[in-house]
Amino acid sequence: MIVDFNDITSLTREQFIDKYSYRTFSCWEISTSFLQRLIEYRMNFSINTSNVIEDARIVEAFIERNGFTCRVYTENRAAGMGAALFSGVGTVIGAATAIGIAAHNLATYNPDFEVGKNLLDKKINVTYKK
Repeated sequence: MIVDFNDITSLTREQFIDKYSYRTFSCWEISTSFLQRLIEYRMNFSINTSNVIEDARIVEAFIERNGFTCRVYTENRAAGMGAALFSGVGTVIGAATAIGIAAHNLATYNPDFEVGKNLLDKKINVTYKK
């Protein structure tokens, strides 16, 4: 779906939200002004991208520029804790992962948005939390 620039300016807030909420976009389909509107309207959306880490930084910057807080995390990272089921090095990796997750969650307590980086699916999932 290519986003029409006219949709950004001509649709009412309610029409825009109805049309684009919970949608998945390709990174080349959305402009910065469209991304700005998605965040401004506090919408949930996903972006398919080949550069998850860099594009997640861009989304994070847009969120923060709009005065919102966000937590950026890697989805499925809890799988690292599953390594603790195995002995030896796996236990150390699993424990370190659990400590890292807990510390990160405390540092970004109660954010406006969560930005999930799904490295396997090459997707960024943006969720408004409040």
